[in-house]
Amino acid sequence: MKIVVGGASNVGKSIIGYLSLGSNDIVVVDEDATKLAEIAKEYDVQPVLGSISHPDVQESIGMKNMDMLIAVTDSDEINMVACQVAYTLFNVPKKIARVDSKYFLNPLWNTLYNEKSLPIDLVITPDIEIAKFILELLDLPGSTAVYPFINNKVNIFAFRYLDVDTPFMHFSVPHINLKLAEYEAAIVFIIRGNRRILPQGDDLHLQRNDIIYIACRPEQNMEIMRLFGVDHNPYEKAIIFGANAISYYIASQMEKDDSIVNCRIIEDDAQKARKLAEALNKTSVIIGEMLSDVILEDAGFDSADIDIAVTNRDKDNLLISLLASKNKEAQAISLVNSRDYKVLGTNIRNNVIVDRAVITISGILRYLRRARIREAYALGRNTGEIWELRLGEDSSNLGKSITELKLPKDSAIMLIWRNDTIIYDTSTYRAQADDKILIYVAPTDIRHIENIFYY
Repeated sequence: MKIVVGGASNVGKSIIGYLSLGSNDIVVVDEDATKLAEIAKEYDVQPVLGSISHPDVQESIGMKNMDMLIAVTDSDEINMVACQVAYTLFNVPKKIARVDSKYFLNPLWNTLYNEKSLPIDLVITPDIEIAKFILELLDLPGSTAVYPFINNKVNIFAFRYLDVDTPFMHFSVPHINLKLAEYEAAIVFIIRGNRRILPQGDDLHLQRNDIIYIACRPEQNMEIMRLFGVDHNPYEKAIIFGANAISYYIASQMEKDDSIVNCRIIEDDAQKARKLAEALNKTSVIIGEMLSDVILEDAGFDSADIDIAVTNRDKDNLLISLLASKNKEAQAISLVNSRDYKVLGTNIRNNVIVDRAVITISGILRYLRRARIREAYALGRNTGEIWELRLGEDSSNLGKSITELKLPKDSAIMLIWRNDTIIYDTSTYRAQADDKILIYVAPTDIRHIENIFYY
């Protein structure tokens, strides 16, 4: 696919980092030569200096031959104008714009985004998506990811398996799934180090530090976590590091949660801190050096049970998590922008890494893939994706069994949703219209799976 990314800041770089893993031709446009040079060193892209909203710049990069424009500069107006130019002058098929302003996101103006007004196929707000992902983790203490599907009727959540004394340790995964069937749940995927494991084979057993992915109805989440020895109390005292759109959204939602005793935000930039303090009602905002012993003590760092580091500096976010892991048993969540820091962060105890690239790309996957995707999530860079597909009346797969679908061996159907029922055992399955399918797609199988479920 030929893709133009407008904007080489953190959001643009995160998108490029994921897109570069596939067979995509990527052009990056930005007005900052330094940022372009940094991206060109790290990724195989074509850097172009200029404004993505200017018609002459779009013409110079051959916009008329592009499949998609992703405009994610720091300016909402530039992003929207860029999509308008790409549509009107160059007839680009797919146009995605980053829009952060609450004024443009007001539901009253939803009709603004169409071919007759502003021809934008998808509006994304990456910071809000990151904040929502973190809030899902807070709602399920001890989890490392929560992915809602089928209009929130089913979710897949992940956690690190640490308790070697759990009875499940002695049973095979198929045997465990027999027990989980009582809860309409199943282990559907496992990450072990750098290995991706589908739950197939009677000899597969869980190991300490496995990341386990379980599918179930959301109301069963906590009970199933307890079966695996993961039984965290709800978070009551939170500290957020960094004053930005992410921390504002998280804190504003926490203010509505009666179970949160207190929430404090630490920011070293006085102007940002004061602006955030004015926007929030119950949250305390502390101005000072984030890693200062005095500031941490004032914020009640030792008594907090969840630390959320969402600054723009990966090093600070990971140092905060490292400090938390050494001094107490609290959970920590670290936002990272670089693929290198994600690897380092996985070794910090009680730490959950939130990769900006993975969250941001999940919001646009259904526009990148050539299949009838209702929802999709990237599990990690080069880890694979989970797609929710709906079989329409016109699907060529109706009546086929799993064997007849001829899925690649590294990908698999996780479950089928039919008439308010979750089907995990697909041995006798035959596809019917309106079935919803959750499928794990390995990185190397994306094109193959697209061809099977091509819309």
